[in-house]
Amino acid sequence: MTITLVPYHQDERLPDSSFPLPGPDFIPVTRELPESGIWERLAALFELVSAEVADQVTGGTRPSVVSGDCLVAEAVLAGVQRAGVDASIVWFDAHGDVHSPESSTSGYLGGMPLRQIIGDHPELLTGPLGLRPLPEERAVLVDARDLDPAEAEFLAASKVRRCPVDDVALPDGPLVLHVDVDVIDESDLPGLKYPVGNGPSYDDVLASVRRIMATGRVAALDIACPWHLPEGDDNTVRARLLSDLLTA
Repeated sequence: MTITLVPYHQDERLPDSSFPLPGPDFIPVTRELPESGIWERLAALFELVSAEVADQVTGGTRPSVVSGDCLVAEAVLAGVQRAGVDASIVWFDAHGDVHSPESSTSGYLGGMPLRQIIGDHPELLTGPLGLRPLPEERAVLVDARDLDPAEAEFLAASKVRRCPVDDVALPDGPLVLHVDVDVIDESDLPGLKYPVGNGPSYDDVLASVRRIMATGRVAALDIACPWHLPEGDDNTVRARLLSDLLTA
């Protein structure tokens, strides 16, 4: 198993110890980022991710990408498309990630990637990456339970499918499976940057991921780890989670 590690939260380089991977066999994607705006910096980094994903898919390998936030999923999908695979996306996340720059009150970029994948503001990131936006009905949002009012309003009027982890309605054809680990209830996974309660357990999320992987239709797996290491924690739970997801 070869893992592509993108050790960043947005354009912030994170220590490799933030990602306790199950073995030494991983491809790190790093680069000196340009002195420019945040979207240009992300596009420069993500171009390398897309190229690596495309190479792996073309070579007959299913990429597994691990990073510090959800924005990397845009690069993963772009890379799958470059390899000639027309994939839909299944998005596990406690949050909606369907803000636009106009609707976000915080300006947090990690709250925007799914909205961009279905066509919002292509000039920011999807356009530079060459990502073809997906029709809304080809995006599945799993267990998003912490929605801002603007996100709830957008989703209510959209064709994005919403599902719980125990009953995921998959689109036809190939899939990019994106798992933000904060979909897991905060009581089961300490140290999350944006923890949310009243969610599915670690075991329930893993079982759902395994069911999707068992279809044989997952063209790429993308895992976002927006977490930090609490004082006195030995990273055991995080290491077990990454191992379980990557071998699912």
